[in-house]
Amino acid sequence: MWEYTDTVKEHFTNPKNVGEIENADAVGVAGSLQCGDQLKLYLKIENGIIQDAKFQTFGCGSAVAASSMLTEMVKGKTIEEAKTITNKQIADMLGGLPAQKMHCSVMGREALDAAIKNYEGVEVVEDKTVCNCYDVHLSDIKKAVLEGVTTPKEFSEKTGAGMGCKKCKELVEKLFNEELNSAQ
Repeated sequence: MWEYTDTVKEHFTNPKNVGEIENADAVGVAGSLQCGDQLKLYLKIENGIIQDAKFQTFGCGSAVAASSMLTEMVKGKTIEEAKTITNKQIADMLGGLPAQKMHCSVMGREALDAAIKNYEGVEVVEDKTVCNCYDVHLSDIKKAVLEGVTTPKEFSEKTGAGMGCKKCKELVEKLFNEELNSAQ
């Protein structure tokens, strides 16, 4: 059985900001077909600042808790600040999640990304997922290389890629090295 923090339990049993925002300025949907969870995130934005956030989640206790925490984290933030929120930060604010449940925080980040893109009028383009546990995509590898990350180990430490179930560890290392070589 998994161990859950008191914060996870609190956000599951008493979730914050549940519901829908009528006339939301941004809506983002994310979900994992692997576990059956789905999250719909609504944002009310004024002058580039997120004034309100609400969610509807179908999923396990970790999914509800992560969604609840996300809505608390984004309120009062600018769009640019919200863009920097990671799934690891969501999990950390909950006091941690079991490795098998990290995808719940990933779903939050994906829904936030989708909502921001919706707000900005950006077309959502499919990005290859390379690590399901920590929701790391091929674009994350490309971005890390551009930011100066020089080893697969450093990339994994930064993103968690390959550190959950470890099924993707070799793929992450291979793709990182390929991207690093093509950037040089």
